[in-house]
Amino acid sequence: MQIVNIHEAKTHLSRLLEAVEQGKEVVIARAGQPIALLSAYQPRCKIAPPGSMEGKIWMADDFDDSIDDLFDCLADNDHAPPAGQ
Repeated sequence: MQIVNIHEAKTHLSRLLEAVEQGKEVVIARAGQPIALLSAYQPRCKIAPPGSMEGKIWMADDFDDSIDDLFDCLADNDHAPPAGQ
């Protein structure tokens, strides 16, 4: 990582941008104190607007039905394994 002062950054901006294009990062400092980081641009991930997936996702008709009786089969003690197994 290269550290440059503000005057050098202004004077050699093109050279610093070339370094950034090669994958390097440059710290710009004032009186030896870092104040900014010059790095390659990373485009943000696009977030789909609400409703843009309409018609592309399918859910079962019983999606919001109650699941209270879903585990009734586990309450049946006739089929439970013997104790200790």
